[in-house]
Order: sequence, then structure tokens, then C-alpha cells
Amino acid sequence: MKQVFKRKNLHLLISLVIVLPAALIYGLFPSISIPYFLDFEVESVDLKSIFRAIMGLYIGITLIWLLGVFKSKYWDLATLCNIVFMGGIGLGRLLGVFIDGIPSPVFSLGIVGELGLSFFAYYQWRRYSE
Repeated sequence: MKQVFKRKNLHLLISLVIVLPAALIYGLFPSISIPYFLDFEVESVDLKSIFRAIMGLYIGITLIWLLGVFKSKYWDLATLCNIVFMGGIGLGRLLGVFIDGIPSPVFSLGIVGELGLSFFAYYQWRRYSE
């Protein structure tokens, strides 16, 4: 039973490990982390607020994923949120490729990872959904 539990939740756990640190990088100290990781300055209160809002959104979604890992009755909700969240970010980045051009290798890898996790979550949902 534990092996099924691990396999069933793998998409949620992988997403948690990726998204939670990203949330903290974006929002904890945006005037320090954003120039370091993204090479532009965050000086205005409004821009800091946007990055902190993104952090809050990311943390909120990770809490839904955690709930799905530990409470089976929320697994479907958490998995559907994972499909939409990862798919939405991946498709948004892919749209950016067509509009703005190819991003740096890190963000290009992000497109593949996010869309891959979205498809993997969909596969998990089809396989394990009750």
C-alpha cells in the first residue's frame, strides 16, 4: 500500500519541491533575490507587492497539494489544481516563446518541466482517480 501511496502522490511531491522554493525566492526578499536570479531591479513598493502576491499564490497552491498528499479525499482536487497550475504556467511560457522569443536555458527547461508535470499529473489523475 505504501508503494501505491508514493506513486500516486509523486506529481504532487515533485511540484511541491519545485514550487515552494520558487515562491520564497520570488517573494521573501524580492529586492535581493529578483536582481540576483532574474537580472532586474525591484525597487517600487508596487513591484514588491506583486512578487509577494505571487509568493502567496504559490504557497496557497502548495498547501492544496499537501492536503491532497495527506488527506485522500482531497487528492482529486489537489491533482486537478496541479494539472491547471503547471499547465497554465507552461502554456504561458510557451506563448511567451512565440511572442517574445526563446528565453534563457533555465526558463526553457521550465517550459518542458511544467508542461511535463501537467501531463504527468493528468496521467496520475486518470490512473488513480476514484
